[in-house]
Amino acid sequence: MSTATGIYFYPNNMGRIILLALEDVIGQTGINMLTNLSEQVEQNTLPPANFDRHFPFERLSTLMAGLENYYGPRAGRGLALRTGQACFQYGLENYGVLLGASDMAFRLLPLPTKLKIGAELFAQAFNQFSDQQVQITETEEIISWQIERCPLCWQRHTDAPACHLAVGILQEALYWISSGKYFNVEETTCIAQGDSACTIEINKTPLG
Repeated sequence: MSTATGIYFYPNNMGRIILLALEDVIGQTGINMLTNLSEQVEQNTLPPANFDRHFPFERLSTLMAGLENYYGPRAGRGLALRTGQACFQYGLENYGVLLGASDMAFRLLPLPTKLKIGAELFAQAFNQFSDQQVQITETEEIISWQIERCPLCWQRHTDAPACHLAVGILQEALYWISSGKYFNVEETTCIAQGDSACTIEINKTPLG
């Protein structure tokens, strides 16, 4: 958990999920390159699969910055997006049962209800198990996923929204919740570019 010095953490298993997903996308060689680039040797080590909060926000933020620095901004953002998509399946295995998202009763709900409950359950996972803080607001057309303490852009300064991994996770979650539909998911504000929160807007109407 957080300390007096303002250091915040994910649980080890969330960090492990992200590193496994990243390896799926760029391979172990790619992770080694990011490790050398950041000069943080511990980034090459998989955390244990437990709920202890020992995976620092700074480590994740450094990895996300490394993707853009090594592969270039456009390719790095695409890789972060794909990593987020891969994270969802690992996360579902670890947290789906705990949150009830894998229950058949949830799967049989009408889509608008599943979107609302799914967003709330997902936010609950981060708020309960990590130092990340998420608030959900919605209008008739939009669900806003607002990260008020964000590990993906922690202590970064960018000219554009930088939390592509979170966008990828939400895209894949929506695809799963809707049984194969795609939604427009866009980060509209980001702490790294000076905003008060990282806001990801989800249009409730599927594309196509």
